[in-house]
Amino acid sequence: MLNVIWLGLIVISIAVAAVTGRMEAVNAAAFEGAKTGVTVCFGLLSVLAFWMGIMKVAEKSGLLALLSKLLSPIIQLLFPDVPKGHPAMGYILSNMSANLLGLGNAATPMGLKAMEELQKLNPNKQHPSPAMCTLLAINTASITIIPTTMIAIRMQYGSVNPVEIVGTTLVSSFAATIVALLIDRWYRYRHLRRHN
Repeated sequence: MLNVIWLGLIVISIAVAAVTGRMEAVNAAAFEGAKTGVTVCFGLLSVLAFWMGIMKVAEKSGLLALLSKLLSPIIQLLFPDVPKGHPAMGYILSNMSANLLGLGNAATPMGLKAMEELQKLNPNKQHPSPAMCTLLAINTASITIIPTTMIAIRMQYGSVNPVEIVGTTLVSSFAATIVALLIDRWYRYRHLRRHN
């Protein structure tokens, strides 16, 4: 659906530019946008490479294992229908750890693998299980301690203090996660009442 909306916006803008005789402005904007996209990507690459390296160091040093151990009781509460020791739990923990560090790009593959594992436990393959909905809610809201990608973008555009967003990001992502979990629990409760 989003692709259709973007395509519609592009077609409408080109049509309006053609009718008003401003095609040169569209061409200039397209090339400037492509140039800006490449510049931003190069800036993000360096910061993401740095944080991925930090993540690897954290993994090798056992910090991620410790973080996973600390999060494990919370995960069991959030996913009561996933058996303890199931492979999905490891992927969920890795996904949450990466999101805590603001590494959404690193979290995505783990989230997809967790969904695959949760689908294996799903009795109704046509509809998402409650555990899948919980993972989606947590992954979308996601408490973030270090908003790595946003810091990189702010650095790229010359922000005087690119890390000043850490506090507000932590508060807003914490609030978003709490709201997402409350809504998820409400829907789980309704689901249980409907099927009992």
